[in-house]
Order: sequence, then C-alpha cells, then structure tokens
Amino acid sequence: MPLPLPPVPGRGTTAATLLLNATYEPLCVVSSRRAIVLVLADKAVSVDCAAEVVHAETVSLPVPVVVRLTRYVRVPYPAQVPLSRRAVFTRDGQTCVYCGSSATSIDHVVPRSRGGTHTWDNVVAACRRCNHTKADRSLAELGWKLPHPPRAPTGAAWRLLGHRTVDPRWGEWLGITDSVSA
Repeated sequence: MPLPLPPVPGRGTTAATLLLNATYEPLCVVSSRRAIVLVLADKAVSVDCAAEVVHAETVSLPVPVVVRLTRYVRVPYPAQVPLSRRAVFTRDGQTCVYCGSSATSIDHVVPRSRGGTHTWDNVVAACRRCNHTKADRSLAELGWKLPHPPRAPTGAAWRLLGHRTVDPRWGEWLGITDSVSA
C-alpha cells in the first residue's frame, strides 16, 4: 500500500522574503514559509505583504514580502561578496567585457599562468571567441583595453543577495529605486 503524499506547499509559501533587523536594517533573505513561522511566533512583524493568503485551521495570514524582527540581532557580515561564476556574469551584465556580445565564460585579465589571481579585480565575463583569442596573453600584447577595471561589487543588495534577482518590493529597504539584479 503506497504511503500518503505530504501536502504540497502553496506557491506563496516557497517564495522569498526579505528579513529586516529591528532597526529596519536588511539582514538576509528567507523563505516565505520561514517568515510566516517567525510572524506566528511573534519573533517578527510583517512590514509588507503579497496578495496571497496562507490559511491554517484557525488563522489566515497574508504572505509576507518583508518582515522585521522584534528584537535586535547583531550579525557580523562577510567583508566581501563571494566570488562565483554566476556573480561575475551578473556584475558584468551577462556581456563580454571585450566585445559586448553574450558572455559564456569567465576570463582572468592577468592569466593565472602568469601569476594572476582568482579575485574580483582580475576576473571578467567573456564570450568564447574573445576568451579563446586572448588565451594566456596579456591585454597589452593584444592591444585590448577594458572599458572599466573589474572590482568587487558593493552595497546591501550584493551583500545580502549575491547574484539573485531583487524583488521590486524590497527596493525601499535595500536603497534601490527600481528592479535590478544584484
């Protein structure tokens, strides 16, 4: 006899919710399900809600989009955004820094074979053609120039979200005016 399947969570309970500290400082992104638990346990209050409503036996609650903790939590933040392939593509707008076409790989400006490091200020997004053409040569040898020097991304949105897309309803709390990718 097959076992009964567990209930499938609603679409609204698997979305993301921005978690603010008691001082309205952005802390992190949690699942909407976790945010609902925090609100029901009186550990957080809902600041902004979605149109969806979660129903339980005795309570109905709008799905929170932004919640604020009721008590202040001191959280040490990492000094820098973690370097990842996906984050490099997001920082460079999914385009090749050399020719402007669609990026498919990452390239080390100073090749690793020549002592280059795998850090934010030495890694850029590149298309396959430019990456293959450049190979292990320097930009000076090819006569190429970067439109702007690569650097580590900064700001609350990058610190909290990394490469994820920012929900437009979070803009006010993250200091962002319109919907952008972090």
